[in-house]
Amino acid sequence: MTIKIAHRGASGYLPEHTLQATSYAHALGADYIEQDVVLSKDSVPIVLHDIYLNSVTNVREKFANRKRADGKWYVSDFTLSELKELKVNERLHSNGIEAVYPGRFPINKGNFQISTLGEHIELIQGLNISSKRDVGIYPEIKRPKWHRREGLDISGVTIDMLKKYGYSNQKDKIFLQCFDSKELKRIKNELSSSLPLIQLIGENSWGESEDNYGYMITENGIKEVSKYAVGIGPYLELSYNVNIIGRDFRPSPMVKYARQNNLLIHPYTIRKDSIPLDFLDYKDMLKWFINTLKADGLFTDFVDQTEIQ
Repeated sequence: MTIKIAHRGASGYLPEHTLQATSYAHALGADYIEQDVVLSKDSVPIVLHDIYLNSVTNVREKFANRKRADGKWYVSDFTLSELKELKVNERLHSNGIEAVYPGRFPINKGNFQISTLGEHIELIQGLNISSKRDVGIYPEIKRPKWHRREGLDISGVTIDMLKKYGYSNQKDKIFLQCFDSKELKRIKNELSSSLPLIQLIGENSWGESEDNYGYMITENGIKEVSKYAVGIGPYLELSYNVNIIGRDFRPSPMVKYARQNNLLIHPYTIRKDSIPLDFLDYKDMLKWFINTLKADGLFTDFVDQTEIQ
């Protein structure tokens, strides 16, 4: 059975990582809900995908003079109380005008706010009690090396916060993910965490870490991952090889190596409004990942539409 992981909450319907998106993801039947974690200036874990505020808030209007030399407004330059003054909007392109996904929640509509990791956890745990469900959390440690340069220990703060809310071992309803293998090893060894860890795998060009993901997806690379993680979270297109002539889709060697090393496979991200050109349509894509790849979990923006009978 493939678990459904709500990518940034119900982000296909509501602005990502808002409490409203989390509530709706829970109601739509998510098994886990993702929280990307960054730190504020006062070391509070904030749920936001980026280390900067440009694309998903009105920071340009509210704090026009607080941008850095690169033209970006960074979360770590603002205290929690300042961040709470901002309004959250649907994700915009770098020009700050156009929506990345035009058919989603309208820009400048509604009243959405930045929230803390603690607020998200309390909401999910509260809904679990009132709905008699057991939805898990799926935090991601964002850019740990960058945070260290800012004088912030994002992993240490996040692990302490998770312990506070009862997440401390393999049996708890949580996965903790990161693109940075060094940081995952640090969490396991230096911070002595027994939480189930997921190694995210992307493209080197994204600059998420110093890892060589080309090596990581090899037989030896995956074997190394299995020494500290319980699973991998690969970018969708790393999960398959395809011969367009005849549409011959096959799981990539990475998938075989992961299975050989007993690693879970949680690919990202299933979106009905952003389908890799290799697939005919949304249903075709879902069918392959669930029935052919047999993914253990799928990150999706559309929890309610991520099922194939």
